[in-house]
Parts: sequence; C-alpha cells; structure tokens
Amino acid sequence: MGKRIRRGSSICSCSSPRSSSINPNSIFSWYEEDIWTEIAKFLDGISLVMLGATNRWFHHIAMQECVWKFACLRDLRVPQPEHVDFKWNKLYTSAFDGSHSYSFHQQDKHIDWMRIGAFSFVSTVALLTEKLSSPVAIPQGGGTEQMARETGSCVLSNIKAGIWIADLQLVRCPACNLITCEGTMQTLDARHIELFLNEEYKKGSWQYEEIGCHEINKHTDGAMAGIFDMRHLKDSSTSGVLDLKSWVGKPNDWQPRARVTSHAVAVNTNLQQNEGIHVKYQAMRAGAGGEIVSIRISQQLI
Repeated sequence: MGKRIRRGSSICSCSSPRSSSINPNSIFSWYEEDIWTEIAKFLDGISLVMLGATNRWFHHIAMQECVWKFACLRDLRVPQPEHVDFKWNKLYTSAFDGSHSYSFHQQDKHIDWMRIGAFSFVSTVALLTEKLSSPVAIPQGGGTEQMARETGSCVLSNIKAGIWIADLQLVRCPACNLITCEGTMQTLDARHIELFLNEEYKKGSWQYEEIGCHEINKHTDGAMAGIFDMRHLKDSSTSGVLDLKSWVGKPNDWQPRARVTSHAVAVNTNLQQNEGIHVKYQAMRAGAGGEIVSIRISQQLI
C-alpha cells in the first residue's frame, strides 16, 4: 500500500572512456564535472546509487549535495526550506526508503499504510481539524484540549517549520477506554522530514502526547482529518482541499482518499452505518519543551 520509488531505466555499462582516448584538442570532455552534475539531477534515487557505484569519479558526482537536494525537492514536490540539519542524501533516503513511523515503534499495532505526499510549514502554527468545510472554522479561546473537545478542531503552536511528510495509517486500536472498540483505527500521520534521522526518536525517547479529543455521538458519513499551516488558510491551493467533491469517493466507495497541497493535507474515508466516531489528537516534541516534529489525528468508530 505504501508507495515505492519509481524505478527508472537502469544504467547499463555506464563507464567513461579512458583518459588516453580523449582528444586533448576536443572542446568536450567526458569528464566535464558540471555537465555530469546536471545529468545526475535528472536521475531518481536508485539510479543515482547505481551511477555512484560505477567508479570513484562518478561516486564523487553522485554524492554532491546539490544533486540530492534537487532530487529530493523534485520528488517530494515541495519548495526549498530555509534550513536543514542533515545531508540531502540522508533526507532523500528517509523519505523514500519505504519506512514510516510504525516501522520504528509499535510494529505490532500496524496493519497497512499509504503515502500521501509532502507539504511545508512556513509558519509555526497549525490548525488540526476533523471538519473539512469552507470557510475553515478557527476555534477561539481556551486551551488546545478544550478547543478539540468542544469544536473538533484545535490550534497548535511551536511547529517545526520545513518539509513535512504525510501518511495514512491503518492500525490496531491501542489500549483505550472505549468498550465498544472492535479493532482498527485510521490515523493521519504527519512528521517533519528530519524526524527519522534523530537518534532520540529512534531510541524512543520522544513520545506522542495526547493534546485533545473529540466525540461525535451520532452517525457520520466519513472519517475526515486535516492539517493546515495557519498562514496559508486562504490560499487557493488550500481551498482545493476543502472542495470535497473534487477528491473524496462516492458514497458507496470505501477506499480512503487523500489530498495534499503546498501547505495542507487531508484524508477522508467513507463510513457505513455507525453510531459515531472518536477523534484523538496527538503531538510529538523534540524533547521536553521542544518543537513539535510529528502530529497524529486518529479516528475510531464508537
């Protein structure tokens, strides 16, 4: 269910001619570094690794930061962030190696997943909601927990700016206080692109904390969830997320659907007859008092 890197045409016998065979008076050199750097930018990750394995000279070309930066931004379809703390080849690998948050922790809870795509946080404030309607309703006053409980939406600050990657997870419901819960839960799972490269995260030192919950005690047509950069709520691209008719499935289509834009992501799964839904909002910080580096909106039938 998770997407893999698109495999391009393989590179066969990709070797440069020996220097002795090059005409010294020729204007073009097979070893022209700038030319090969530009060529390398058009390769996907697998092809770049294959090119780098050809010989030392091509390894030098394939490992240049500008090459992996270009490939990462191109394949994620996001603008360049102001700053990153890791090398771009590491960021590319963590984004496209098929791993997701449940690959590191709670593997026994995981059932299936789908890569949605990438978006950017320019500001440090996010709107989390289980309602996708236009115009967007922004909760006012009260703490995060109160906003979530009373309105089904909440505003979350101290978000780590930069590139975020979103997945849709299907997991076994964790231990909870809902006696009627029968097993599965849908989770919109978004995380900063650097999260999987942090040793503290991999060791499990950073944990998700519940920041709020909301219950709908009546039949609901779909399990919806959205994450928006507050600075870009009025963007035309964001309005596309709220145009549900353009991307959600027909009433009898039970396949999960998702939409990602430059600064927002949303999911919807149509539901059969039910008695309501329980929504849980969680966030992970980079250590005590640190920036928020991951967000989860989980939904389960009551």
